[in-house]
Amino acid sequence: MTADYVVIVSEVDPVAQAVSSRWGTLPASGDHIDGAPVRRLAQNVLLVRRAGAHIHDERVDLRLPRTVRDERPTLVFPSIHRSERNVPCLTVHPLGNPGLNADVGGLPHTLAPTDPRRMGAALRLLDEGGRAFGFPATYEATHHGPTVELPAFFVEIGYGESTGPPEDAVRLLAEVIPRLVPDPADRVALGVGGGHYVPHFTDLALHRRWAFGHLLSRHAIEEMDRPTAARAFDQTPGAEGVVFARAADALHPALVGLGPRLRDRDAPPRGPGEARPPTSDGRSTSGT
Repeated sequence: MTADYVVIVSEVDPVAQAVSSRWGTLPASGDHIDGAPVRRLAQNVLLVRRAGAHIHDERVDLRLPRTVRDERPTLVFPSIHRSERNVPCLTVHPLGNPGLNADVGGLPHTLAPTDPRRMGAALRLLDEGGRAFGFPATYEATHHGPTVELPAFFVEIGYGESTGPPEDAVRLLAEVIPRLVPDPADRVALGVGGGHYVPHFTDLALHRRWAFGHLLSRHAIEEMDRPTAARAFDQTPGAEGVVFARAADALHPALVGLGPRLRDRDAPPRGPGEARPPTSDGRSTSGT
């Protein structure tokens, strides 16, 4: 089996369940994981259902058939987004715990590999589609598990006090997830600084040809050590350097000399409509 990425659907996650229900019963590939069939969502895109919660499904990558795992596909986790303020939004974030806190899955000071250009594609398509129903799209900083050794990221819907994920948002994720086409023109960097929702890096990815792998919030770098910072850079494949949200962030001892310091304007602006997948690939844009 060939797979660019594998969608991991948690049976206990309301967003994952709502999104996967829109796809219906997909063709079986012939392989199984813990008794569940591996199904084909799209060309080079597989889907696996898991009984437990995403964030605690440690080393789920080792459950994949070896023929799939050896190709090092990216793992994509559709999920509910929870926050203290319960703001409706669409989020994209990499996996791992930069500091000692591992209360939400994963291990302390442990980061998963990232897929920066595919994450950037997800963010842009969610931004384009989410505007129609008032859900902003944003990156989140690296902040929870599970621990995996394959590239991975979450794609989430936050829906505040509503009893279930809004139909518009569910439809958008169902359209976007099978069509995540990396943009090879994006420049890749590690993003450092800012708050949990790293608005500076969200803005750069939406409006310039930047794609970010790990995103280390200002709070996270306060308790981060040098080896973890080095892993964040190493696990942002293709990273040309580091973009800092503010100059002071570059002075942190764990970050000094980590990689070339890049400026916002080192990547050119994106043109209108560039969130759309290439038409030559036979894929249509997501959203409404």
